[in-house]
Amino acid sequence: MSKVIMTADDSASIRQMVAFTLKQSGYEVVQAVDGRDALQQLGGRKVDMLITDLNMPNLDGIGLIKGARALPACKFIPIIMLTTESQDTKKQEGKAAGATGWIVKPFKPEQLLAVVKKVLG
Repeated sequence: MSKVIMTADDSASIRQMVAFTLKQSGYEVVQAVDGRDALQQLGGRKVDMLITDLNMPNLDGIGLIKGARALPACKFIPIIMLTTESQDTKKQEGKAAGATGWIVKPFKPEQLLAVVKKVLG
């Protein structure tokens, strides 16, 4: 059975690129348009991994990570931040909230896949 990865990003083009890259490698992808949408979807389904943007309307990536970590099913899943932000302070904030890793946009599809394979095993 393929692993399920949720991607949360307010940019449709980024969501499509991430979904396309992951689906080509055999992963099932669930897309969310922002943090609030992602949290609502996480409440009703099991995912193996979450990839989220930092800057989104309604609920940002940090808020989403904190919300996801509060859900029993998401306590220990890998969560990767995929964002244009690269400052150490933002990375520390992400780690403190419960992020597993960080990828800076723009990214190469093989870079994304390498991180996904590393954290999903």
